[in-house]
This record gives sequence, structure tokens and C-alpha cells, in this order.
Amino acid sequence: MRRPLIALAATTSLLAVSACGLATESQSAEGGSSDSDAYPVTVENCGAEVTFDAEPERVVLLKSAAVPYLSALGVLDRVTARAGEYPRDYYDDATWSALEDIPALTGKTDTSGHLLISKEVVIDQEPDLVLGEVDNLSRATLDGVGIPLVEEPAMCAEGLDDPGFDDVYDQMETYGKVFDRPDEAAAANAALEQRVAELSTDDAGRRRTAAVLYPTVGGGVTYAYGTRSMAAPILEAAGFDNAFGDTDERVFEVTPEELIGRDPDVLILLYSAGDPAKVADAVTTLPGAQSISAVRDDNLMPLLFNYVEPPTPLALDGLEQIRERFGDAS
Repeated sequence: MRRPLIALAATTSLLAVSACGLATESQSAEGGSSDSDAYPVTVENCGAEVTFDAEPERVVLLKSAAVPYLSALGVLDRVTARAGEYPRDYYDDATWSALEDIPALTGKTDTSGHLLISKEVVIDQEPDLVLGEVDNLSRATLDGVGIPLVEEPAMCAEGLDDPGFDDVYDQMETYGKVFDRPDEAAAANAALEQRVAELSTDDAGRRRTAAVLYPTVGGGVTYAYGTRSMAAPILEAAGFDNAFGDTDERVFEVTPEELIGRDPDVLILLYSAGDPAKVADAVTTLPGAQSISAVRDDNLMPLLFNYVEPPTPLALDGLEQIRERFGDAS
């Protein structure tokens, strides 16, 4: 069940002024808001139980999705190393400054944006928590050397049945438990819930259709996002009908012919890094693409991946950018 939106108290706005804003210095210095009896704590993640005997002190980031959560809770200083892409556009100045101070192991990725890193490089960091699972560094591998792993639930093998903004709130609470920051998590969620309410349209009239795609730059497979992705609630909140709203999958391959047949009015084009113009070209140069309404009317919007997937506070920034670009969807 979706929780009701709650009002934001005046004091809350001082604690969480943006989706990615760092918690106040006093919060970080105090080391959380609950007592020392918080540990051990166990959280469920991707069907596994992950237990912490103490607050993590050496965290390695293998994906960028966790950053806005850690920033909101004031625990980015627990991250001792990071790997992968961390586009500057995602972050406010304070968060970016904190990220720049964290040593980068590698930014090398494959054509799909998946991180390429050896397990030895990660294990040598002696982390007490790894955030983000990669192909050659599974939970089982890390369990074998006593290192806990937490992945974003949408990226788990089973995925999410009905993604929504509640999943953002739930994951904030999870990180609040892991780092013993329950009060900070509650304050951040209060701000997020009000922002969702402010950004969501209540339009019940004619709605345009939109599709969220991940094109392969330079030629190759085009992927689309269905009802089991965060793209679905974002489009709904923006006032669009998902052109692939009848597809009960998170992400799947789509042919140019099917895209032409769906004929979406708007295309949101996800990418992990690089030139957004090339991302648009990857779609506009598809055979028959000029017959698609979104292409013909120049209603294409390249958007960095984490603004849509997985569910994080950045999804609210993605929703805001979509609304600013296309205005009233009706």
C-alpha cells in the first residue's frame, strides 16, 4: 500500500533542503540521533539478511545511486573509495565537494554503463560495506571474505513489482538503520514526500504518451522501460501515459518497428555519461524514426540515468526536469 503524503514541518525544511543536500554539520558531528544500542541491526536486501554489528566506517561505492541517500543522512564521510561514473549534474556543490575528496578506483564501464573492476581492487580497500553489486563482484563473493553488500532493491534480480516513490522512502529508512540515522531519515523523507506532492500533476484530461528509452550510442540495441521500472510512476506523476504501460517488465529490448507502432508523443532518452546529442542521434537515425511523433515534433529529452532509475531522491529531480521541459502534459 502507498503511504499518504504528510505535511512538512517548518523544522524539517532546515534539515533537508534538497534531494541531494548534505545533512547539517552538527548532525554529522554528533554521529547520529539514536543511542548506542542500535547494533546489531539486520536489514533485508535482495532476499538476503545483512547484519551490521556497528556503524560502517569504510564504505566502498560501486554505483552512484546511493549517494543522495548518504548525503541526506550526513554519512558521505564514511565512504573511503568509489568506482564508476558520478556525473556532476546530479549533485549540489556540497555533495560534489565531498565526492571529489573520495579516492576514485576506476571509472571504466562497458557500452551499457556497467562498471568494469576487479574484485581484488575492491577487497584491497578492506571495506566494511560495499554499496552496489557488479557482474564480477557478487554478494556471494563478498560474503566469502566477510564484507556485507547492499544493492538498490530495483537492481536486485527479482526487481520491484510496483515501483514508486514509496520505494525511495523505504530505502532512506534502510540506510537510516544501517548508519544509525533514524531521525535524519525521517526528516529527509518528510521533505521528499512534500516535494512529490508539489511536483505531481492531478490532471485528469487528455494525456500525451511518453516512452523512456536507453539507446545504444553508435548503433545497437534500444531498450525501453515498462511498468516495473521507476519510469512508470515518474511519467504518471508528470501527467503522461507510458507508451509501454502494458509491458510488465523493468527493461527490455524494443525494435524500431515497435517504437514506430507505439508512436509516443515524447521520448525520454536515458544515458550514463557522454554527449547527450549523440544519445538523441541514436534514436533519430533509427530506420523510420522520422515518422514517430516525438521525433517529428522534436520532443526528445536526453536525461542522465539516475534521474529515473533506480528509485532514489534523484527521481524527484528527474520528474522536475521532465515537467520543466514539457510543461502541462495534457
